[in-house]
Formats: sequence, C-alpha cells, structure tokens
Amino acid sequence: MALALSDVRILDLTQYEAGTSSTQALGWLGAQIVKVEPPGRGEPGRRLGAGNSVDSTYFITLNNNKRSLTLDLKTDEGREIFLKLVPNFDIVVENFTLGTMERLGIGYDTLKELHPQLIYCTVKGFGTTGPWAPTKSFDMVAQAAGGAMAVTGMADGMPLKPGPTIGDTGTGVQAAIGMLAALWQRQRDGVGQKVELSMMEAVTNYTRVPMTRREIAGDPAPPYGDGLTAPTGLFPCKPGGRSDWVWIVVAGGRMRKALMETIGRPDLAESNGARGITRNEGDDVRQAIEAWTSQRTKYEVMDKMREVGVPSGPVLDSGEIFANEHLRERGMLVDIEHPTRGPMTLLGCPIRLSESPAVHRRAPLLGEHTAEVLAEELGLAASEVEALAQSGIVSTG
Repeated sequence: MALALSDVRILDLTQYEAGTSSTQALGWLGAQIVKVEPPGRGEPGRRLGAGNSVDSTYFITLNNNKRSLTLDLKTDEGREIFLKLVPNFDIVVENFTLGTMERLGIGYDTLKELHPQLIYCTVKGFGTTGPWAPTKSFDMVAQAAGGAMAVTGMADGMPLKPGPTIGDTGTGVQAAIGMLAALWQRQRDGVGQKVELSMMEAVTNYTRVPMTRREIAGDPAPPYGDGLTAPTGLFPCKPGGRSDWVWIVVAGGRMRKALMETIGRPDLAESNGARGITRNEGDDVRQAIEAWTSQRTKYEVMDKMREVGVPSGPVLDSGEIFANEHLRERGMLVDIEHPTRGPMTLLGCPIRLSESPAVHRRAPLLGEHTAEVLAEELGLAASEVEALAQSGIVSTG
C-alpha cells in the first residue's frame, strides 16, 4: 500500500526548526519533499553546532525524508527556475523573515497567480499582521512572549524556559495540521490558500490549560511547579542523581488509598481537608512518599505504581531516552547510516498509521539531488545543470 501522503509534493524553503519540523512531519507520512537551499552553504541549520565540513546533528534530526536542491533565489535565473518548479508542487513552505519572499519576487500573491491551487504555508514569529509582526523570533522568544515561561518554575523564582522546543517544533506540528486541512479543502472545493502560523500564538495555544488557573488564582496565573501538593508530584529516588526522580499522579480517592497502602502508610489514605488536601497535610504526605521512593530506583517505583494502578513515570535524561528499551521496541529510536557522520541514532515519528508506517530516510547532503530534481521536473540535461553550477546558480554536492 502507498504511504499516506505519497502523492503530496512539497517545495520546502524552510530553515532552522519551526518550518522545517512541519515538512518533516509530512515527510514521515510519505510526502515528497524537495528542500530548496542556497548553493555553497545551505540553510543555516546545517552548520548549527557543527564544523563546516559536516552537517550538524540538528540538521540531520530535522531533515530526513527530503531531497536537497540548491538554487540561488537572489539571482534572476535562480528565481525563474523556482517559478517554473512551483506548478509541479502542491505546497510551498517558508519561514523567512517577514517580507523576504516578496523581496525575492516569489511571495504568495505571485505564486498564487502562477498556481491558483497552491497551498502556501508561512511561519513567522509574530504573524504577518499586527504591531509586533516585524519582530524577529526564535523558539525562546516565542516561549517568552507566548506565556510558557511565566507558567514554568516556582512562584518565588525567575521565569523558566521549558526544555522542549514548543516555540519551534510545537509551531511546526500546528503548521502540518494547517497544511493537511488546506489539502483536504482543496480536494473537496478545488481551492488553494495561504496557511499562516505565528510562533507566539502557537505557544499560547500550548499554555491554554495552565492559563485556566487564573480563574481561581487571578492574574498572573501561577507557575505550574508551585501549584501541586502531594500526593501528586515529583519525588526523589535512589541513587540520587539529577534525573533520579519519579512523577506520581493521584487523581482520586482510590488512587490515594492504593498509593498509601503501597508505601506502608494506610493512615494517610484519607484526606483531612474539607475540600481536599491542605498544605500542611500535603507536607506530611510528601515526607511519607519521599521516605519510600528514596529507597528505590525510579524504575522500581514505576513498576510498583503500575501494579496498583497509580499513574507514574520516571524522569529520563537524554542518555536514558536513547537507551530506552520501550522506545526501541516501538520503533521510536531509528538507526541510520550517514555518508559523512557514519552510524547515527535519531528519534523517529511518533505518529503510527496501521496501514502505512512512517518512513525514515537520512537527511540529504547539500545539493545531493539538484541534478536529479531539475532533470525530473524541468527536463534539464546534465550539461545544462553543469552550466548552472559553473555560474553559481546551483551546486550539485
């Protein structure tokens, strides 16, 4: 059976992560993606955290299942080649600084006139309208402005940035949803359209549940790290390293009773608070749970909680994630062979379709598919591609 999106064709002009992760999500599900990059240097993510001679792990992590076409869009000839390619594709995706595509002469209005059924996806830090629209952004900027940092940490401490890149990949996931919705509408109504994502707005979407606490606590909504009282919370385990912690959730009387009986404190199975757990009572319960968890590893605690039906999970660091047997068995850890980096293990696609499993092909070298794509899409001969390379319009890897 064909992959779910095997007939979807994407021209990917994205860089770094916010836009790039959106096309990666569709590529996992089979979309045919041509990544358009500047000749010679490629998109800047290739060099993020790596030397000039090899592609970075950052780039390789975000660009599997893509082909690389180099094209100098700042030249008339490069722009003309791009415009000739557009009608052959369903989607164009970009996350350049506001106004860049228009300055290059390949903005949405131009491409729509050329290809009325085109789906054009643009990812910007603060959107394309409003007083903040010209402001440049990265993940941490979006997390700050979107409210995530304000609800992370402790009430008496500074705001903290959540570790996951919800401003970048979090936006990319929402962009992928938008593109799929636009594809479905085009199939039904025959219309193309523009899909726009603001990184700030994507983050505010992820904070919508923490923000509901403002109804009780008022503004500002309190940070999550200071809002929980035992028996729900994070508890230390042996041997006492930085990641030797386990999170336990008690969501009702049955779970509380099961937990307290398991740790040998059935006397704490009932709450003394008229409307739940009081702060002082929570301190007593915390001490009791910590006395029990600190004598066990986080995995032992998780196993025991599973037995008695109490939700729990160990804090896993990066090394533990990449060695995790559960993730390995489920195919979330993917081994690839990279031509310049050698064997590597990457995190794979979390979406599972029963009839069309995700694909995981390595990220392309810069310009690796330039000649191939130009021959397939525009019928250019090898000599014509070589002439373009000689003039610096393309590079062929």
